Parts: sequence; structure tokens; C-alpha cells
Amino acid sequence: MEKATPETVGGVFQIMIQTLFGPPPEPTIYERFQKAVAKTRDELVERIDDIFQGKKEIDEELLEELEMALISADIGVRTTDEILSAVRDQLSRNQLKDPSELKAHLAKHMATILERAGDSSPVIDAHPQVIMVVGVNGTGKTTTIGKLTHYLKSQGKSVLLCAADTFRAAAIEQLEVWGERTGTAVIRQQTGSDPSAVLFDALQAAKARDIDVVIVDTAGRLHNKSGLMAELEKMKRTSERLVPGSPHEVLLVVDAVTGQNGLEQARQFTKTAGVTGLVLSKLDGTAKGGIVVAIVSELKLPIRYIGVGEQLEDLEKFDPETFVRALFEV
Repeated sequence: MEKATPETVGGVFQIMIQTLFGPPPEPTIYERFQKAVAKTRDELVERIDDIFQGKKEIDEELLEELEMALISADIGVRTTDEILSAVRDQLSRNQLKDPSELKAHLAKHMATILERAGDSSPVIDAHPQVIMVVGVNGTGKTTTIGKLTHYLKSQGKSVLLCAADTFRAAAIEQLEVWGERTGTAVIRQQTGSDPSAVLFDALQAAKARDIDVVIVDTAGRLHNKSGLMAELEKMKRTSERLVPGSPHEVLLVVDAVTGQNGLEQARQFTKTAGVTGLVLSKLDGTAKGGIVVAIVSELKLPIRYIGVGEQLEDLEKFDPETFVRALFEV
């Protein structure tokens, strides 16, 4: 007879609990956001609490310490200046006196910045809807496409993937892996093919198959290469010709872990690629989640989705209020 181990006993216990009470409830969106910003909360909010500890008034020394805390969380110099300028304005009007009120003010101002970029849920009346996904190699672009595919299919949408990153054979293969994992067809050609030709085939196939959404993976070479930008423009013209008004979204994937470097990449792409929204990947892997606020503040673009973990289902629609509540646990 096999000897019981802690692992087997634990497994049996879990089965008994699930039999009695059913499977554990799915985490709420707020709980998933909490998990995603845990490292940032530990770095930023706990540091802010330490700054406020024992302080009875808001003086310049406190504001300087607060400034360093915000910058260290990658909120950025420009956005930090905006936040502290608003604080000083309220101080001058005697609308803010107690340090305990300051944390709530910070949360409210961050939410205002995030909401300023607009609605994160655009209504697109098109069939098929065409989503182009852009971003530098290594940002998690293709993984994000896989997660987005899973998300859209969970919403009852039919999806087709277009392997238009023909520059690297590995990119095509990686997209096909995500196609298999999500049960989604992938339209591809040989490495080195014209990306616009692949997109043409994908859109023709989508129309013939009555597909709801086509997600287009694009080349992730360096953002300052003019050839890549010309390639994207040609693809957008091809898309418009077959599906008027498309592409309906150009989503830029930014790796949250890269912080200010990611912000610079985003600046370059938004200048030339017609980006309409952002996806922030790997948010759960960094203590510098303040980059969310910096990107929205500087680029005036909404964040559509955030990556909250490594699993297929770990992509969430971004909600500014939920993000701020999870960060400050309010």
C-alpha cells in the first residue's frame, strides 16, 4: 500500500472541500487588479504611509519625499509635477491641511488622469472588426494576442489570427502555438512574405467564414526603423480597402517592467503607427506600475487591457477606478 504523503493528503482534503462546498469562487476583477499591482502597492503606497507617519502638517519636506516616492514608482517627472502642483494649489486655498487627506487626494488625481484619456470600451460596429497589434519584440506582444483571443472568444466572438510578422519564422510559429491553445485558425505565409499579402488573405478568409474579429500580429522590430512604419502604413491601406474603416484598433503592447523605456517606445509608435489604445503587459511583474499613469498622462491614449498574470485568462479590460482602488486599497 502506498504511503500517504503531505501532498496526497492535501490533495484528498481539497477534493473533500470542493465536494462539500463546490469549487472556490472566481476572483473578482478588483481582486485580480489587487494581485497585479501588489508589487507597486508595496513599493509606492507603503512608502507613502511611511512618509506620512507622525506628520501633522503638509510641509515642503513632506512634499519632497512624496515627489521621490512617485518618481521611484515610474509615475514620471512630468506627471509627478502635475500631481504635486495640484496639491500645492489646494494647500494655498486651505482646501488641504491634514496629511491623512493627502493619500485620498493622490488616488483621486491619479484616477482623473487615467479617465482623461477616454473610454476604454469603444463600440465598433464592423464585421469583421480588425485589430492590429504592434510593439517591440520582447514586450509580450504575441502572448498578449493569445490572451486577447481567449478573452474575445469568452465573450462569444469568433476570432481569426493573421501572422503578418513575416520577418521572423519564430514569430509565425509562436502565433500558431497560441492558435492551437485557443482553438483559433491562423492565416500565414512563408517567412519573408509581404505582410500586406498575408493580411489580404486573412481578411478574405474572415469575410468568407463570417468571422467577428481579425487580430493581426505585426513585425516587432525596433520602433525607430522607418521600413517598419512604412510596412504598417501599407497594411493599414490594405485593411481599409477590404474592410472600409479598418483597422478599427491599433493596439500597442508595452512591457510594464521596462518602465520609462516602455514610455519612450510608446512615444515613437504613437507618432508613426496611428496607435488608438495600449495594452500593458507584465504589470504583475514590476514594482513600477506607476508607468500606467505616466503613459496615459503623457500620450493621452487609453489603456484597453492589462496583463495581470501568466495564464491564458490573465488579461483584463482596464478600468481606471478599479486600478486606483486596488493600488491604494480603498
